[in-house]
Amino acid sequence: MPRKTAARTARLASIPLGVAGRAVGGWGKRLAGQNAEQVSAELSARTAEQLFAVLGQLKGGAMKFGQALSVFEAAVPNEMAEPYREALTKLQSAAPPMSGQTTRRVLTEQLGRSWRDRFSSFDETPAAAASIGQVHRAVWHDGREVAVKVQYPGADEALLSDLRQLQRFSRLFQMLVPGTEVKPLLQELSDRMSEELDYRSEAASQRAFAKEFAGDPHTLVPRVVASAPKVLVSEWVDGRPLASVIRDGSRAERDRAGYLLAEFHYSSPARVGMLHSDPHPGNFMLTDDGRLCVIDFGAVARLPEGLPEAHGRMLRLALDGESCALLDLLRAEQFVRPDQELNADHVYAYLAPFVEPVRTETFHFTRRWMQKQALRVGDTRGQDFRTGRSLNLPPQYLLLHRVLGGSTGILCQLDAELPVRDLMARWQPGFST
Repeated sequence: MPRKTAARTARLASIPLGVAGRAVGGWGKRLAGQNAEQVSAELSARTAEQLFAVLGQLKGGAMKFGQALSVFEAAVPNEMAEPYREALTKLQSAAPPMSGQTTRRVLTEQLGRSWRDRFSSFDETPAAAASIGQVHRAVWHDGREVAVKVQYPGADEALLSDLRQLQRFSRLFQMLVPGTEVKPLLQELSDRMSEELDYRSEAASQRAFAKEFAGDPHTLVPRVVASAPKVLVSEWVDGRPLASVIRDGSRAERDRAGYLLAEFHYSSPARVGMLHSDPHPGNFMLTDDGRLCVIDFGAVARLPEGLPEAHGRMLRLALDGESCALLDLLRAEQFVRPDQELNADHVYAYLAPFVEPVRTETFHFTRRWMQKQALRVGDTRGQDFRTGRSLNLPPQYLLLHRVLGGSTGILCQLDAELPVRDLMARWQPGFST
């Protein structure tokens, strides 16, 4: 992992500079008579290629930001979508690995000089490499197949440096993924940095989820075998990555995956008192027995009382068209600042389309639907844009907002149809009252 701040900043800065350079080159090609659509497609493909190359090679906060963006790929307009879809999907589960020598050094520091005695076998070629660590397949001394996650040296420095620099380029990424609030996403990633860097904290969260979902017919959470600050060992699980289902899954597989994902997110606050807060396809698999395997518990929202009741009441008021009561509740929950004057009908018109998934018995999540919402809230000429900019996002709702937005993005990528209203009635307090 490149560790010097100046070097990382230079690589990150190459993204907007590259976009600007390609835009000028594209303008010249159009003046020379080349087809505008061809030029646009070429620019998109080359920008996507650079985006993956820079964010993937830097790992750290740069790659984590790319992974967070990947779930909003469904909102990208169709003419740009294909190259970005491919590039962002790569960021979900792949990155250049660190050397075997470095891996062995980290394992020695974290598990002791005799760390190999804990394993019957250890594959030094990583099975997966992601933002702040890579995963190796191994066999524990008792014969269990395990996944060994090893953190990259310098991940802490890289995370802080990257997220600080990415704030400077947030407007560029806003253009690449319209309808996505990039600045709050970067701030939230920065705020939760220390939690994700401590694998002992992640192990504690994973143990809590694994205990609650043990024997569950729908969800599988691998059990933790051992942990240290920068190494986490858990049971190995084989399955079909969610990205594969998104790419070429059958209708039944798509709907099944969508239902299991939504059920997991809605039910876990009530069952575990926590919410898995890193929703991108690289963290989910479908197992051969039809369950959803969930991994990577570095980011969780702690909700000991379950999902906020007020959130369910907001959804119900929006669903019932109670615009004045909805505005009053939003104000009470600090979604509206005390000095802010808003029109209740404008607020209702802004929020009503977001509750479409619970208006019918089942709802079909599509890229077209998500693109429509992104264009609606991102159109600077419209009332919805002005209303959205006037609303506030209270800190206690930040992670919930990210997870709901991210999981909705995945459902649209899956093109899944599922009974959201039934899940909401079962797991969201305040919705049925």
